[in-house]
Amino acid sequence: MSLKQLGETHSITLHWRAFELRPVGAPPLPPEYRAQILANRPAFAARVQRDYGVAIQPGPFDVNTRALHQLKKFADAQGKGAEFHQAALEAYWLHEMDVSAAAIQQALLAQVGLTTSVAEVLADENYLRAVLADEQMAHANNINGVPALVFAEKYLVVGAQPLHILRQVVEQARAEQA
Repeated sequence: MSLKQLGETHSITLHWRAFELRPVGAPPLPPEYRAQILANRPAFAARVQRDYGVAIQPGPFDVNTRALHQLKKFADAQGKGAEFHQAALEAYWLHEMDVSAAAIQQALLAQVGLTTSVAEVLADENYLRAVLADEQMAHANNINGVPALVFAEKYLVVGAQPLHILRQVVEQARAEQA
């Protein structure tokens, strides 16, 4: 949400990269850690409501997002990446949808005007390779969580940061480029 606000006052270009919090084959989360994350959800929702006026209702915890990332890469290739990304975020964070479900994924494609079947997109190895390349780049740069924002390919900002922090980073990057 801070990124959206930042875009209203600063000319920025976003390049979304794939990153799976719980990739295929990852060991299960320890029950205590999972419980801690779930216990913090109400406080997070309250903070988002207070700071941004948005009532979030997140989808199920621990969903497999690999296919969704592949669909995003497909949408990018069709010039619909930003729209698909926004639709997927809203489906998960505002409408409690399980974005790992093929029917939801198909509806997201349709929402942005894409009629190709989910199965057809997932059968194309190029989109899987693109997702894995993004993840390899993240790991090579010691990025191990989301959100992780990189400004001017130099400044890493980790975690959901308030607008004033993002503004400071953009202004620092611009001052150095000037």
